[in-house]
Amino acid sequence: MIISHKHKFIFIKTNKTAGTSIEIALSGICGINDIITPLTSEDEKLRRELGFLGPQNYILRDSLFAKLKNKFNNKDVQSLRYYNHISASEIKNIVGAKIWKNYYKFCFERNPCDRLISLYYWKIRNANFMTVDEFFNANNPYILKKKGINLYTIDGKIAVDKVYLYERMEEAVRHIEKSLNLEKKLTLPKAKASFRKDKRGCKEFFNEDQITLIREMFSTEIERFGYEI
Repeated sequence: MIISHKHKFIFIKTNKTAGTSIEIALSGICGINDIITPLTSEDEKLRRELGFLGPQNYILRDSLFAKLKNKFNNKDVQSLRYYNHISASEIKNIVGAKIWKNYYKFCFERNPCDRLISLYYWKIRNANFMTVDEFFNANNPYILKKKGINLYTIDGKIAVDKVYLYERMEEAVRHIEKSLNLEKKLTLPKAKASFRKDKRGCKEFFNEDQITLIREMFSTEIERFGYEI
């Protein structure tokens, strides 16, 4: 997740949508007062090698923490700290209505089947093998749902200015550059790209019951963005 006061944008990072690559690219245009949340050690190494800013300003100041704690009646506000897959509602609560309204807010979406296949190979990257059935039984589709559309909606409505599509990445990157009035082009590194070698599609990878579940669970995304499952 990135909040750039320099360029007045908020990037909400959904899961398995090339979010890390986009986040690294965006950190290359950030200023010292911008908020950048931490990545994995491997991805931070890549970010350093590119000479981009790393994690900064993501721990709330004591005064802001106290204000939020009071606002939420001393409930657990740890989740309101800035972190990797933080939701739109949490960000809005922290930054306030003015910044939320005036900054350009965006995220990425991707075909649910491709997201799930990508997540499967991410899960077994360290040779901790599991079958696709075991993957489904471990509630991974639900977990992915929470880190997808649930992050960029508030009360069931899209809360960002733009949802870009992973499948139209080049077009999306150019549009972001134009929307933020950037003087230089963004270059996306291929973070996490080596974990999935299998290029099978949804119907070759999942069985009929699993495909039915995907269609039901991700029906909103499928309909809204015209995905075919």
